Amino acid sequence: MNSPLFAAPSLGDRSREAPRVRQTCTENRNESSMWSGTEVLDEANRDADLHHVACNLVKKPGNIYYMYRRESGQRYFSIVSPKEWGTSPHEFLGAYKLQHDMSWTPFEDIERRDAEINILDKLLSRQAALPPCTEPNFQGLTK
Repeated sequence: MNSPLFAAPSLGDRSREAPRVRQTCTENRNESSMWSGTEVLDEANRDADLHHVACNLVKKPGNIYYMYRRESGQRYFSIVSPKEWGTSPHEFLGAYKLQHDMSWTPFEDIERRDAEINILDKLLSRQAALPPCTEPNFQGLTK
């Protein structure tokens, strides 16, 4: 009989792998706090808050918006950067890019976030072909 194309690990294999997987996940979490529950909640709250900022134009994903505060305290988005204003009439609070998933990326993180999105796009668009199989293979699924 031919060698199996796919063999599911036994429960014993999985139990030996679990600590290593857990350790790898912990190490990755320590390297990048992106998966931190509080950070995810903070980003979601920030995004919700930014979606409520006044804006007199239709927000389109992929564009950068500049947030200012009027003397009255009202925050608003503009497509005009502080450099383009010259002397800004209002206090500049920050710049954000509206992503296609309608999340907001702070200006200083745009390059990193775009790189992450490009990597994900490459992975998701890559064609993966399974080797041809003429018969079902249940090896490893039964004793």
